[in-house]
Amino acid sequence: CMSSTSELKQRVIGAVDTLRADLIDVANRIHANPELGFQETAAAKLLTDTLEGHGLDVERGVAGLDTAFVATLQGREAGPIIAFLAEYDALPGLGHACGHNLIAAAAVGAGLAMRTVLPDLAGEIRVIGTPAEEGGGGKVIMVDAGVFDDVDAAMMVHPSSRDLIGRKSLTVFHVDIEFFGKAAHAASWPDEGINALDAVILTFNGINALRQHMRDDARIHGIITHGGDAPNIIPDHTSASVLVRALDTPYASALLERVRACAEGAAQATGARLEFKQAGPRYDARWPNPKLVALAKANFETLGVDVALAGENERMGSSDIGNVSQVVPAIHPYVAIASDEVVGHSPEFREAAGSARGHEAMLNAAKALAMTAVDLLAEQDNLREAKQAFEAQKQAQGDV
Repeated sequence: CMSSTSELKQRVIGAVDTLRADLIDVANRIHANPELGFQETAAAKLLTDTLEGHGLDVERGVAGLDTAFVATLQGREAGPIIAFLAEYDALPGLGHACGHNLIAAAAVGAGLAMRTVLPDLAGEIRVIGTPAEEGGGGKVIMVDAGVFDDVDAAMMVHPSSRDLIGRKSLTVFHVDIEFFGKAAHAASWPDEGINALDAVILTFNGINALRQHMRDDARIHGIITHGGDAPNIIPDHTSASVLVRALDTPYASALLERVRACAEGAAQATGARLEFKQAGPRYDARWPNPKLVALAKANFETLGVDVALAGENERMGSSDIGNVSQVVPAIHPYVAIASDEVVGHSPEFREAAGSARGHEAMLNAAKALAMTAVDLLAEQDNLREAKQAFEAQKQAQGDV
């Protein structure tokens, strides 16, 4: 006979409890050995060995990335494919101050817990290891390589100082701007020089003039990375690094072109030559899937975790899960591992990512992810509604 959804959920909860010590060990080992994006060899090995050791089929080096992987678990027959995403890169100098060690352990926990219910369900679970979220855009590369082409829904959690679900994120373009002028002595031959510093300053002034005419959700911020070599020489080379963000990709793209126009105008005004190029992949805006949000919220609440629904004016950054959320229905809830005043990317947050509170949040996250996968595989209407909501989000954005 078919088991009820609530009985299947009890099974995955019990499975995570059984795996408790192993999952905490995985989280702690990654925490103790932080690795930067695309260099997460020890973390990828630990995660793939753990998954393989529990009977999952593991493919390593996915999408041409050494530290990316896909671990697969089959149900009793073919059906929907549900993915749990793991991140495991650390920050330069700060280690796991973003708590990616807990993201990885939660994804593994959810994947392993599903072994207890998949014999009763049609479908497939994948634990997908996605490197280099901190700027490298591992998920962007994997989306482009087709890793998500046959996935029906994707889920992950992220540590935070709040229990929160439904938060969006901003599309971000990262651009490098360089100006090439002509050096000359600033006192005796200034008329012979072409001032690349003036060009970069004019670019920032142009951007500042643009701010009045931007939508409220847009952000442009940057730094001058090279301003010249000596005060008595007209600078012949300057550079800047600028981020352009907005709540939707088409608007961010349009804004990027206006920033380019600011730089072109500065080049025109000074006579300096401009090089304007995108640095790294574009992180797309995140679309939290409303149906998946509702299911996961209810599952967290069953576990005694009171998850707030993100408000319209939520503060937000950018993440490469956005790119995944624009090709498959996805969610990225936040679980509290520290009190409100602790901010991400801080030493205090790194401590929280290795704490008992961090471990409890990770275990609840593993349970909630697995429970939500049960909702999708045991009751097909849930997935159908998630896909309808996704199509509506796609229509709302229009063409990218």
